Amino acid sequence: MIMALLLDLANIVGGFLLAVALLRRLPRVGDDLGRFAARVAPFGWLVGIVALVAGGYYLLVHLISGPRVFHFEVVGIGVGLALLWDRLTGRPAPRPEAVQGAATGLGLLLAIFGIIAIVVGIQGLFTPDA
Repeated sequence: MIMALLLDLANIVGGFLLAVALLRRLPRVGDDLGRFAARVAPFGWLVGIVALVAGGYYLLVHLISGPRVFHFEVVGIGVGLALLWDRLTGRPAPRPEAVQGAATGLGLLLAIFGIIAIVVGIQGLFTPDA
């Protein structure tokens, strides 16, 4: 139960950190979201570790004992890898706001994946544990 909650929260917060380039474009709230993301960003590596551990745990549990692999853990592992990319590979991670604050290319793809992760995390909060 606690691991499922950690996975869902890591998906939501990690998705927010990945999607902030698109969320900044929202009228009225974009600047506030950008400032909040700047405060939370130094802890992104911690969110990435939680997402990798919780997603990996549930992936192993569902591979071994079933019933099947769910999208929650796959998205959690993806969020963890995206947030920890620079620490895992030693190369800088692509930044979504590379061109004048606009998300383009791989940064746009990461931002869209972040929005998907937010939706999956919210869905996981309302889905019973399997």
